[in-house]
Amino acid sequence: MPGTKEIRNKIKSVQSTRKITKAMEMVAASKMRKAQERMRATRPYGEKIRNVAAHISHANPEYRHPFLAERGTVKGVGLILITTDKGLCGGLNTNVQRMTLNSYKEWQAQGEQIEVCCIGNKGLGFMQRLGANVVSEAVQLGDRPQLDKLIGAVRVMLEGYIESRFDRVMIAYTRFINTMKQEPVMEQLLPLTGERMGAPEGLWDYLYEPEAKSVLDQVLTRYIEWIIVQSLAENMASEQSARMVAMKAASDNADTLIDELTLIYNKNRQAGITKELSEIVGGAAAV
Repeated sequence: MPGTKEIRNKIKSVQSTRKITKAMEMVAASKMRKAQERMRATRPYGEKIRNVAAHISHANPEYRHPFLAERGTVKGVGLILITTDKGLCGGLNTNVQRMTLNSYKEWQAQGEQIEVCCIGNKGLGFMQRLGANVVSEAVQLGDRPQLDKLIGAVRVMLEGYIESRFDRVMIAYTRFINTMKQEPVMEQLLPLTGERMGAPEGLWDYLYEPEAKSVLDQVLTRYIEWIIVQSLAENMASEQSARMVAMKAASDNADTLIDELTLIYNKNRQAGITKELSEIVGGAAAV
C-alpha cells in the first residue's frame, strides 16, 4: 500500500486537474451560448437566399447552371471535412472522422478519385495521416470565423467541380441537435438537389441584368457559401457543447477519485496510528 505522503500528493494533483477542467467547463458553457446564437442568426439569411435561388433556378429553364445539373457518371468526389481546431471535446471529431473514413474507403473501392478540403486542424491531421489528396485547407479560424478566411479553400472545391475534376461534392460535419446530443452527418453539396432547395410556391417573373447566367452564378455561389458557413456554425456549436459535457464529466470523475483517495489516505493513516499505539502498549507491558 502506498504511503500517506504519496497519497496526499496524488490528491493534490487530482485537485489541480479538477480546477482546470472546472474552469474549461465554465468557459465552454459561455462560448456555447454565443455559438448557438451565431448559428441561429444565420438561419433567416439562409432561408431567404435558398428561396431566391430556388425561384431563379426554376424561372430560367433555358440556362442550366452546372451546380444544378446531375452528371451521369461519378468518376471523382470532392470532400469538405469540417472538424475542430482544438481537442478535449469528447468523441466529436472521432465520430465524424470514422463516418468519413467509411465513405472514403467505399469511394476508393469504386475507383473514384478523391480530393479533400479540410476545415479545422483535427480533420487536416486525420486526412494527412490517411494519405488523402488535400487540395485546400482552412485552420485556426477562431470562435468567430470570418468568411474571407474560409472562402479561398471553398472556392478551390467549387472550381474543381465546375472544371469537372470531380462530379460530386460532399460535406461532412457535426450537426447540433441539443446540448447533450450532436450528430455527425455527410450530405451532398453539389449538384444541388431539389430536396435541399425545395420547390417554390408559384413562379416569380425576373428581369435579369446583365444576363441570367451572371445572376445565377452569383446567387448559387452565395447559396453554396452559406451552406458551408452554416455547417461550420453548427459544428462550432456542437464543439462547445461537447467540450462542456466532457469537462463536466472529467470534473465529476475527479471528485470521485478524490473521495476514493481520501478514504484510502484515512485508512492508511489510521493503520499507522494503530500500529504506533500497539508498539507503545507492547513496550509498556514488557517493562
